[in-house]
Amino acid sequence: MAQLEWSDALDLDLPLMDDTHREFVDLLAAVDGADDAHLESTWQALVDHTEQHFGQEDAWMAATRFASGNCHSQQHKVVLQVMREGLARAQQGDLKVLRMMASELALWFPQHAQSMDAALALHLRRVGFDAATGMVHAPQALPGALIHGCGGATCSDAAPSAPVADASRQAALV
Repeated sequence: MAQLEWSDALDLDLPLMDDTHREFVDLLAAVDGADDAHLESTWQALVDHTEQHFGQEDAWMAATRFASGNCHSQQHKVVLQVMREGLARAQQGDLKVLRMMASELALWFPQHAQSMDAALALHLRRVGFDAATGMVHAPQALPGALIHGCGGATCSDAAPSAPVADASRQAALV
């Protein structure tokens, strides 16, 4: 299984986001190292973290004029649903699916962090968003219209389905 380790390449210079991402990487490593007796509970901890992690980022996007249907939020929904489906399969005795999903997440996460999350972090810094308080200190920097893409150069309103395709690839495992 491909194991993901924290590296400077994943650091986005947004402390609360980086701390959350480090925790994700640590929990994914715990899944990678879990024996069969502990795999399901370790995966559940990863799912619980991911629900909070994605919810936090989605709230930040909502507070800073990302549209609720943007491809970043959509990818969060798809990945989290796939993770929940994996848990349901594990509860029926199929632990192999969790090991495959963990390997896929280890491949997916760096791309997601270095593209969509990096664009979000840049946007949050531009508008002076304080993640701890939810305050926007530079409201004049907020976009005039809702951001419908992911906020990055590779994602636009014209091509919102491309990032979701990566997450859909994971759904095919289930």
